[in-house]
Amino acid sequence: MTLAIVPSETSPVPLSDLVARDAREFGVYARTGGWAFGLMVARSVRPGGQGADETPKVSAKEFAELAGCSPERVMRYYKAWDKAADDGLVPHFEALSPGQEVELPDADVWLGYYVSRNSATSERGTAIAEAAEAEGIRPTKALEVAENPTALRAAILADPSTARAARSALLDRLKEDPELQAELARDVVRTDDLKKAVATESRAADRIGYVRQIAESGQVRTPAGQTIDAPVDLRQEAERHLSLLDELEEDEDTGEWATEAYDTMKSLVVEVVEADPELRVQERRTKFYSSLQKATKVFEELTFDDAQDFYEDDMVQRLEELQNAIATCITSLRGARGIHPEG
Repeated sequence: MTLAIVPSETSPVPLSDLVARDAREFGVYARTGGWAFGLMVARSVRPGGQGADETPKVSAKEFAELAGCSPERVMRYYKAWDKAADDGLVPHFEALSPGQEVELPDADVWLGYYVSRNSATSERGTAIAEAAEAEGIRPTKALEVAENPTALRAAILADPSTARAARSALLDRLKEDPELQAELARDVVRTDDLKKAVATESRAADRIGYVRQIAESGQVRTPAGQTIDAPVDLRQEAERHLSLLDELEEDEDTGEWATEAYDTMKSLVVEVVEADPELRVQERRTKFYSSLQKATKVFEELTFDDAQDFYEDDMVQRLEELQNAIATCITSLRGARGIHPEG
């Protein structure tokens, strides 16, 4: 692997040997990438188990001292070459001697073997590498991002598409990380804008659920709380609105559409109830019982054990007014059934 440099005939000065050497080395690296450096390590660093008296090669520590770098960095190249040798891409260490040249794989292939970060050997690094492979990307890319969260933050803040990718990944992780769920929930409730946004989306989801319930189950809850079978035309209208909602793009605001669909269905349900005399009576009866139960519960929760501590005249007055209202209500109900009070 040599690069011939021919001086131009019109060149006023001869080509420097130093420039020619740089050009040759640049050409080698441009074609082979990290393999060129991997070869330097593979042919100069003796493999484990081989003594210094058996080979002119040196230890990784000695090689690192000569290179002016760390032994760990040398070993990353060593391990990358070892993996590639096991896959048959390059010769094993034992087959190489200092200064020996061999045909090297393409530069892009190197990235599949070389891990430039110590974190890749940790449990965390292994998990990141496996996730990267599952997503079809090089582990080195994912490890680089993981080790530079500030860069990730900058990309999210500056680029909407990166922010959307981060949101999607975060949602996937939330499914399996209860602790992160709790932390995010706390962040939401502590941030007014997020809290309002969640409330708005929740309301929209509830309204869409109301429409979906009618369309899919064929049943509907009336304003008073009855569950009735939805007429065919009501169900068809619900299906129409649901179809419009399902066709919305992901980035479109569903709130307005959900409100329109919900209000329309609510109005139609009221019309269905009012159009059926029997259903109308049942609706009013249900509403009355519901209000009566609420009023009864509230009254039952009143306690008078220590009334002497907070007694005021207007309390008795209000209870007397309530008593009169209840008596009037009872009289009306008895009158409706033809039952007259005793006396």
